[in-house]
Amino acid sequence: MSEASARHKPNDRPALLDTELDHLPPELRWREWMGRVEAVIFAANEPVPREVLARVVSKSCNLDLVIDDIRAELAGRPYELVSVAGGWQHRTKKAFGDIIHAAFGTAGQGTKELSQSEALVLMCIAYFQPITRGELSSFFGKEVSRDLIGVLRAQELIASGPRSPQPGAPYTYVTTKTFLTQFGLDTLRQLPDFEALEDAGLLSKEKLLAGGIPGDLASGKDEDDVVENQVP
Repeated sequence: MSEASARHKPNDRPALLDTELDHLPPELRWREWMGRVEAVIFAANEPVPREVLARVVSKSCNLDLVIDDIRAELAGRPYELVSVAGGWQHRTKKAFGDIIHAAFGTAGQGTKELSQSEALVLMCIAYFQPITRGELSSFFGKEVSRDLIGVLRAQELIASGPRSPQPGAPYTYVTTKTFLTQFGLDTLRQLPDFEALEDAGLLSKEKLLAGGIPGDLASGKDEDDVVENQVP
């Protein structure tokens, strides 16, 4: 076999990786699995799904118990292992947020704090997706601008969803995996119940419909407004 044919593709699982570790006593085998799982999560730039972690441990290994043991060991550390966007990721604990901000200043490049209007529109997309820009505008009682939608898209918090069955087949908008990651959610089912928020007085659809939102939602129409409503 030539050297070239023996090479593995970058995403191939190493052929010689011993996942069973039968030569080790049970306790050391478990510790090795824990180390492998944590190393993979630590090295990743995004949440690592179960199927990726399963490549480095035995088929008989209970990944949930491995994660629990890693979390227990990190209890006294300033970072933790969290379940977000269908995977696991290392994150600094919220209690250290001010410390990190003091050390590094503003958020890193590529991130931007949302305005109140942007946050409200994002919230409505999260709860009522898939939803069109026209439906968002009707909800708020004023036009939701293409620029505002563009801000949320640029941060990859939302993406285009299926075409609406409405006349003109406008695009709908949905939240993304990045949205889940940014807000520390594993799935959308973890969003607070909308009715519970209303009952607690933390959110009022009536106030929103009455115009209880900032006035910077709207801007002039552009050519994309026409494109958005064209039938493909």
